[in-house]
Formats: sequence, structure tokens, C-alpha cells
Amino acid sequence: MDNLRFASVCEAITGQTPDSGGIGTLGEKTLHAVLKHYIEPDSRCHEIPVGGFVADIKNADGIIEIQTRSLDRLLKKLPGLLQTGPVTVVYPLPCRKTVSWIDPDTGEVTKARRSPKTGLPYDSFRELYKLRTILPSQNLTIRLMMIDMAEYRYLNGWSRDRKRGSSRCDRVPEQIAAEYFLSEADDFRLLLPPGLPAPFTAKEFRKAAKVSERGAGCGIALLRSLGIITMCCKEGRAYLYRETGKDETNE
Repeated sequence: MDNLRFASVCEAITGQTPDSGGIGTLGEKTLHAVLKHYIEPDSRCHEIPVGGFVADIKNADGIIEIQTRSLDRLLKKLPGLLQTGPVTVVYPLPCRKTVSWIDPDTGEVTKARRSPKTGLPYDSFRELYKLRTILPSQNLTIRLMMIDMAEYRYLNGWSRDRKRGSSRCDRVPEQIAAEYFLSEADDFRLLLPPGLPAPFTAKEFRKAAKVSERGAGCGIALLRSLGIITMCCKEGRAYLYRETGKDETNE
């Protein structure tokens, strides 16, 4: 993690984007472009054909795919790429975030306001759950990047203030707050929130991870599939779970 170089890349990329419509020959947005140039400065390693697909990066470390949207978009692509060698999937998550609103009619941009929510790695549960059938896989590393960023959204939603149901225009990264590298099954223990009682319920898991009910459900299902936790008993109508020992993981 090199925030000095990250800041330099951010400055270089945003200097190329006088409008908010995205940049690059493939119409990529600012966040994707910054991560690509930060991870691999040599543009000759960008957009490389591999087995009928186009890899974001292919260099001495292998193939690197940067996914700023839904991870299920990679389900068809990953099996083929994994046969060629090491693959890293980079998935950025907002840590501290500001939000500005753009009037699509006038182009006016509101003053940035700080979001009260601070992102956590557990926010990845719903997306990682989509890859549960191939996690863990030989040659596959998930790189979660917690990034402070400025988000720009259009005032084009269905609510009275036009914010609910609005579409996102762009996200401009500012600095890297933390990174998590997940390869082996036991690496995913990093996604087990601290402070859980033993055993714990889904409600207690949700509270500790500070995620939605759906997010907690995805997290529990993911960690169970990886052998990180197991259902141990039932108390009333609630199922109870416990963390497994490392020797039990994916037995």
C-alpha cells in the first residue's frame, strides 16, 4: 500500500477527465482507471487478450481483474482465466465517503457531504457470496481494497428529492485505507467480525459486522461454505453457530 504513489496516479487520471462521463477506450470510470494504473503502471500490460477474454492486467504476477461492480460478472470468465495461472480479483469498497449530487438538467453539482457510514470489509459479503462455488480456488486471490472516495450521483431518482433510485455517475478515489488479501480458505477468517459470543446467532453476527440482514445471511452462508463457521445447535427458533478450528477448515 503506497498512498503517495496512489495520490500521484489519482491526480494524473483525474487530470484527464474534464467531464464526468468516464475515460478510456472502453469507457471505464475513474475508480477503475486509477486502480489499473496504480497496480500496473505499464500500460503495455493493460487490456490483454487471454483465451477469448480481455484481462484488465497481465504481467509477471499473472492476471489481475478489477471489478468495481457485481462480482457475478466474473463467473463465466474466471474458470478459463484460472487455468492459465495466478489470477487476482481486485474489489474496491468505500471506507470514508463523500457524496455530491449532480442536476442532470443544469449540470450543477452540490457541495460534498460526508456519509455517516464508515465501510468495513464485511460489506463484501453479498458480493463474495456470489463466488462461493469457486472459493477457494487454486491460483485465485481476492484483494479487497478499502478506499476513501468521493461519489457523484445524478439527481434522477423517483423520490420527491430525486435521490432514491438515483444512478451513480462516478467515484473518485482519494486514498487507500486498508487492504485484505484472501487466497486460502483460512484467509477468510479475516471476515469473521470480532466480539462475537460463542456460540452466536445470525442476529448477533449482523450486529457485530454492522451489515444488513441480507448481508449477514450471505456472510454466514459464505463462511459456512468455507468451513470457517459451522451450525452447532438451535436455541428456540434461532440457529447457533461457532467458529471452527483451523484444522477443521474445508475438511
